[in-house]
Amino acid sequence: MKKILFAIVVCLLIGAPFALKPYGIYLLSLWAVMAIAAIGLNLTLGYAGQISLAQGSFVGIGAYAAALLTTQGWPLWSAFVLAALLSLAIGWLLGYPALRVQHHYLAFVTLSFATLVFLVLRNEEWLTKGVYGISGIPRPTLAGWSAKSPLAFYFFCLAILALVAAATWWLVRSPWGRAFTALRENAVRADSLGVDTRRYTLMAFAIGSALGGVAGVLYAPLVQFIEPTAFNLNLSLNLLLMVMVGGAGHFLGPFLGAAVSVLLPEWLRFSEGLYLILYGAAVMLLMAFCPSGLLGLAERAGRVFK
Repeated sequence: MKKILFAIVVCLLIGAPFALKPYGIYLLSLWAVMAIAAIGLNLTLGYAGQISLAQGSFVGIGAYAAALLTTQGWPLWSAFVLAALLSLAIGWLLGYPALRVQHHYLAFVTLSFATLVFLVLRNEEWLTKGVYGISGIPRPTLAGWSAKSPLAFYFFCLAILALVAAATWWLVRSPWGRAFTALRENAVRADSLGVDTRRYTLMAFAIGSALGGVAGVLYAPLVQFIEPTAFNLNLSLNLLLMVMVGGAGHFLGPFLGAAVSVLLPEWLRFSEGLYLILYGAAVMLLMAFCPSGLLGLAERAGRVFK
């Protein structure tokens, strides 16, 4: 049954854009980009148990790396390399406070970092152009194939998402993934069993942050105009919402959570001015009655009807 559902979803992701208008294709592309960023946060939060309110900042770092390089004629792959390495290094450094503080204290540390990144993006006009933003961000051309059209760029984003998902699938089932889970469940017990909790805590932040940077590299050519407000705390909270709604610690959680966050508000627009109220109420009810997210709810339902 799982294989059949997976095949149906893949067919829908490939076939649905051909029946959609450009705005619908844009929403699917945005879902793919946000899913990549949420996968990174799920590694940090869902698997390793380290809360972060800075994932949106790494998306911003990746987006500005892509914008600054591609508008100067550099290929997009160079932006992927720079954003991933830069986010990896910064994420590793950001992981050091997690070695000393936990829970809401760590949240405040990452919140401070997010505020710092936002202030740099807004005030350092010599680098980021400040509140004026960066426009005219080109979409890539790969081996003669142009991704300038909405449909072509969607499939480019989908391909990157597939690569990230495959790499994450391997990671969470490797000894690294089991070490992350042990760290989340009980850090003291994991340390007593020989798990290097210090190294794996830093790795969780670094890898999750790098995926945020990769998502940012795709976000910049998707919207083709970026400015600092797009990467403020709201984006980090929205990514956190995606992970929690989908199901933290579940491999498919970020995919489902990103779909809820990106697509559900659009589907509720038939209610006109009430759509945000309905969306907020739906999320509140889910978190109140099933804090383990939609996949956790599905697991509970499966146990009931077994």
